Amino acid sequence: MRRLPRVRPELLGLAVIGGIVVLGVPTVTNQFVTFEFAKVAIFAIALMGLNLLTGYSGQISLGNGAFMAVGGYTTAILVQRTGIPYWTTIPVAALVAGGFGFVIGIPALRLTGVYLALATFALALSVPPVLNHYDTFTGGHGGIVMPAVLPPFSLDLSQEQWLYYMDSGIALLLFVFAWGVVRSRTGRAFMAIRDSETAATASGISLAYYKTLAFGLSAAYAGVAGSLLAIATSYLNPDTFGLSLSLALLVGVVIGGLGLDFGAVFGSLFVVWLPYYAEKASGLHIGALSFAGKPDIFYGALLIVILFFAPNGAAGLLQRAWRWYLHRRTAVRSPLPEPVAER
Repeated sequence: MRRLPRVRPELLGLAVIGGIVVLGVPTVTNQFVTFEFAKVAIFAIALMGLNLLTGYSGQISLGNGAFMAVGGYTTAILVQRTGIPYWTTIPVAALVAGGFGFVIGIPALRLTGVYLALATFALALSVPPVLNHYDTFTGGHGGIVMPAVLPPFSLDLSQEQWLYYMDSGIALLLFVFAWGVVRSRTGRAFMAIRDSETAATASGISLAYYKTLAFGLSAAYAGVAGSLLAIATSYLNPDTFGLSLSLALLVGVVIGGLGLDFGAVFGSLFVVWLPYYAEKASGLHIGALSFAGKPDIFYGALLIVILFFAPNGAAGLLQRAWRWYLHRRTAVRSPLPEPVAER
């Protein structure tokens, strides 16, 4: 009988504390903070997908905001025009966005590095004008208004609390799935392609299959995130999915930690809360110097500071701290050998 891997008590304790914190957040925060943490869960899903594509398979994408738009508009159009329950549109949004990403991944096979980044950058630029042009289908500048989401089964929760728990639950499920993918044969193929396409091909790995699969998976995650964003805000227009969204996703996955399990979680916290605190900090006065109305200055400065002290992202910094802790603990538990007495 195969024995289960031993779990360190420190990790188990951290997991319990993390679970208590996640469950308790909406009970001790106001509606605004609860809603913002619901958005953290939404962006964590989008960053998980981008991490699979960029962090693990090595394909730089500046267009995942476009995949979020596909998922968001799939949900908004289905809910508005057919009246079906919003939760049934989430898997549909994942399939539609995943198929769109798979199709985009086919021509992207001929591109690598900065050329792939420029191609996906063009995709992010083109989506808002396309959505505006087909206004009879997408609502154009006016956007699409959806019914507000209410807790099911008469649960004693506010709308923000229900959104938080729903989004966090879906994010947890997708995190487990991504964790499994990374540790499977598919994940090993992704990392082999990232490290060396030549060596991966020599090992019998199909570049065409795994590269397009990475695009499809990443787009499916982004589609779920776009769907949940539409459900949370109850309103969409093309400006929601502008170029700034795709850039924010790339910044978030780098700040969180490329190719690291919890990078998406930390990255989503930065994507949601860093602009907010930069806005707050822009009201500070240093003598006669004032930065009022210029939050981008603090946003950029904070990014530089974070990358300087954590070049591998927040998850990389915590990983280094954990290894240091294990090293210190091993050193304390291993006594030095007693000196041999001279005769």
